[in-house]
Amino acid sequence: MDKSSESESEVSESEIADYSEKPYKQLRDGELKVKLKLDSFKCPFCSGKKKQHYKYKELLAHATGVAKGSAARNCKQKANHLALSKYLKNELAGDAEPPRLQLTVYSSKQNQAVVSDMYVWPWMGIVISPLRGNDDKTLLLDSAYWLKKLARFNPLEVKTIWVEVDSAVAVVPRFSGGMDGFTSVTELEKEYEVKRCGKKDWSYKTGDWRFKTYGWCARGDDYNSQGSIAEYLSTVGKLRSFSDISKEEMQKSSIVVDDLADKIAKKNEDYNQVQHKYNEQIISLQRLIRQKDELDQTYKEETKRMQEISQRNVYRILQEKEMLSKKLEDRMKDLDTWSKELDKKQALTELERQKLEEEKKKNDAVNSSLQLASLEQKRTDDRVLTLVEEHKRKKDEALNKIRQLEEELNNKQKLQMEIQELKGKLKVMKHREDEDDEDVKKEMKKMNEELEEKCSELQDLEDTNSALMIKERQSNDEIQEARQELIGGLGGLLSDRTNIRIKRLGELDEKPFLKACKKRFKGEEAEVQYAILCSKWQETLKDSGWYPFKRVGTEDKMKEVVDEEDEQLKSLREEWGEEVLEAVKTALEELNEHNPSGRYSVPALWNFKEKRKATLKEVIEYMTLQIKNLKNLKRKRKG
Repeated sequence: MDKSSESESEVSESEIADYSEKPYKQLRDGELKVKLKLDSFKCPFCSGKKKQHYKYKELLAHATGVAKGSAARNCKQKANHLALSKYLKNELAGDAEPPRLQLTVYSSKQNQAVVSDMYVWPWMGIVISPLRGNDDKTLLLDSAYWLKKLARFNPLEVKTIWVEVDSAVAVVPRFSGGMDGFTSVTELEKEYEVKRCGKKDWSYKTGDWRFKTYGWCARGDDYNSQGSIAEYLSTVGKLRSFSDISKEEMQKSSIVVDDLADKIAKKNEDYNQVQHKYNEQIISLQRLIRQKDELDQTYKEETKRMQEISQRNVYRILQEKEMLSKKLEDRMKDLDTWSKELDKKQALTELERQKLEEEKKKNDAVNSSLQLASLEQKRTDDRVLTLVEEHKRKKDEALNKIRQLEEELNNKQKLQMEIQELKGKLKVMKHREDEDDEDVKKEMKKMNEELEEKCSELQDLEDTNSALMIKERQSNDEIQEARQELIGGLGGLLSDRTNIRIKRLGELDEKPFLKACKKRFKGEEAEVQYAILCSKWQETLKDSGWYPFKRVGTEDKMKEVVDEEDEQLKSLREEWGEEVLEAVKTALEELNEHNPSGRYSVPALWNFKEKRKATLKEVIEYMTLQIKNLKNLKRKRKG
């Protein structure tokens, strides 16, 4: 390994040709094998490559390409492949495939004539069209006309010349300089010769020659003749033999082949480099994927381990908290006991008394922090008690006003009946007025006075009733305000275990939704679907444009109920079942009863045991009971 690296470092760019002599001698002496069989070769310097079998041209192109390769290649490789290229050209040239050129095949006599003839190059043809009496001379002199007419021979361009001597139009089509152009001009010449309209036929001009068109390939005699055609040919072309043109084409082809071989070799080398880099990238990518999988697995295991540790820590902290709470309670009891014992010890010395007082101050400081929490709880209880008593007082006032209103209403109805009775008696007395009885007139006067007095009393009662109605409305408003204050004040005091709690009327019960989603989905997907479903139907309930109610009953007994035939409700029942439908129906009925205009949920005091709205009496009784329980609990603690 060290020797090879040293030899590579010793060879420089300027010494490549000298260094190539050694591998060339090894190749010539047969130490390095190149030829495998008749048409199969290998590169002895590229044993690690995928491709091991080459044809002669492929191996020559490979060796030449590496020898002339980029600077990235080391000089030893270049020298080795230069020796291989030299060996293939000098020693194995006989194994190369002969070059193949696609040329037009002729008979031996024709071939000899083609090789010996001198042609106008680039390849040109001559077409003669004599002008007849009814022909359009302008059209015949139009190059575009002839370019279209001779399009089957693929000319590059067409030149038209007027031949005054023969009163004819000479057309000179020019073709490409390669063998394709020779093929085209030969086809043109053959076509006219078959029709007996070749160069010889034009020279003899026999028969109705003016009614024919003649054509042939431009050669040396046309080039060296006199006239406008020869002048044009000598201007745009030159005379060359077919063998010279063929040799030039073969040289060009050989140059192109060599160039293409070099390019192919270079492309193969580039491809091999890219393939090598691609393989390295694939291996690197596979290694990265493997590392990523290992990291993912490690992360999952570490996450699981951390979660387990976290759960254990939380459980341990909760246990420690419970234990500390218990110790704190025991400590408070001990401190209280010590404080009582200290108060009893009056006969101690002054020093002991001072120590006791210091210890007592410490205990008082500890107790003061505990009493602050107790005082705050007492303030909250007093505030709730005041609120309940105020609510009870307003309720009693409202009940008294209602009773007063009922009494006033009874008095009013009684007065109205008495007034109606007096009016009836007066009507009867009016019928008797014609009898001129003084007693009757006196009685009528007395009854009129009594009627006016009753009407005055009725008016007073109606005024009193109106004032009481206004006070009743005010009392109702105050009761509603007190109810809202109770809802706000009791929000933090009522737990989920109490019968009287605060409920938001018109809000969906989410338990049926969660139950239905857990039946259909698993794990976190159930939680996600349950949240989406609840949110969707809570928004649907707020839509004032959706009114799934119908009227049932007649006249006074008519009421609105939820229409279960509504399309959305039917679809909900089919998809999620009866329990979810009942939850939506309950929310709809609560909204329609308590907030039909706003269509949003409202808080209310609710009796969860009897599943109805709690009365103020129930709330007051419940809070009074709770306050008594709190007082009893405080007395037990003090005792």
